[in-house]
Parts: sequence; structure tokens; C-alpha cells
Amino acid sequence: MSNQKVVMIGLGYIGLPTAALIANNNIHVHGVDINPQVVETINAGKIHIVEPSLDQAVATAVAKGFLKAATTPIEANTYLIVVPTPFKAKNEPDISFVEAATKAIIPLLKENDLYIIESTSPIGTTEKMMRYIYAERPELQDKLHIAYCPERVLPGNVMHELVYNDRVIGGVNEAATQKAIDFYKQFVKGELHPTNARTAEMCKLTENSSRDVQIAFANELSLICDKADINVWELIRLA
Repeated sequence: MSNQKVVMIGLGYIGLPTAALIANNNIHVHGVDINPQVVETINAGKIHIVEPSLDQAVATAVAKGFLKAATTPIEANTYLIVVPTPFKAKNEPDISFVEAATKAIIPLLKENDLYIIESTSPIGTTEKMMRYIYAERPELQDKLHIAYCPERVLPGNVMHELVYNDRVIGGVNEAATQKAIDFYKQFVKGELHPTNARTAEMCKLTENSSRDVQIAFANELSLICDKADINVWELIRLA
């Protein structure tokens, strides 16, 4: 996959480490962020967030000429959407940043391009973005590779986990899944698990929910043990 160019939309806690990792594998990365200060900082080879080993990774990638940042996207072969998906009122998911990022690259897309969402998203988001794209660019119908691959890292160990954690990769069809797997193979050493886009989206939501349930359960145990004069750490060890 020579002469690759990746556009990374979103240069936050996941986007920037991912961009730096890809760039340090000698793939040209054009990072996009709406904050001009963030763009200026990255182009100076510096970072605006705290994450072990990220500073050196960014400095090296920028110095080698494989990582550049801007406020607007350019034409590429692969587009990664790594933007926030916060909650709106009544805890409804807000995918407006994903929509905006997608609409920004629609005019740039061409046949055989790879489009991947990494942001935590409701089930069906990848297919919804596909419909947006094809509504605007009907001549590209079924000629793009569209997939979902959720990030699975913990702050403080992101640079290591981006390389060694397993990934779930789901395309809107088998060809898209394989195209995305071939892309991630270049810099991920963990196992790449193929599936479909909706299952990949649900996988990320399940992981997050499982973590929340475990935290809530541990908190309840702590409250009960405190009232019952029980050492919660001994309880957990014995249980």
C-alpha cells in the first residue's frame, strides 16, 4: 500500500496518538482539528495533551515529514473519523461531530477510498454516514470501503495499547472489512477481529457498559462493607 495518505479528523486524546503512530510507520498523515492552536502546536512538533511517550512520537513524525496538521482536510486514500460523541439532553448520543467530519470530506472522496469511524457511536451510525456520502456522491455508490473500528485504549498507556491491543473491525460489507484490516495491519500487532459494522459498534458500547457496571458494583460493595465493618479489599481478594 505505497503512496498512502491518511486524513485523521480529530487530534485529541485518541486521534493524535493514532496519527503519530501511523506517521511513524512511514505513512503520510494529514491531521485535522478545528482548533488553530492545536494545529500550530502539532506542526511545531509539540503536543497539547498529556500522554506518556506521545511527545517523542509526535516530534519524530513531524521532523520526518510524515505528520502535518491543518484546520481543513485534503484528498487522501484513507479517512479516519476520531471526534467526540458526547451526550445531548436526556442522555441522547450526539453524533453531530461525526456528521460534520463526514460532510467535510465528502467532496474529496474518490473510488476505492477507505473511510473509518473510530469514535464511540450508536448502532447504525456507520451505515447512516454511508447514506450521507452516497446521497451527495451517488457516482461512488458501492465504490468506497466504509468501516467501523472502535478505539480500545486507556489513558496513560495509549501508545502501547494502540499497537498491542486487539481490534474489532467491521465494514458495511466483507470487502470493506478486509480493506480496513489491511490498513490496520501496518501498525497494529494485536489480533484483528473481523465482523460487520453494526456488531463492531455494539461491541464498543458493550465494553463501555461492562466497565460502568463493574465500577458501580465495586462502589456498592464498598458502601456495604463500610457499613458492615468489612475490609472490602480482603473481600475482593477472597471472592
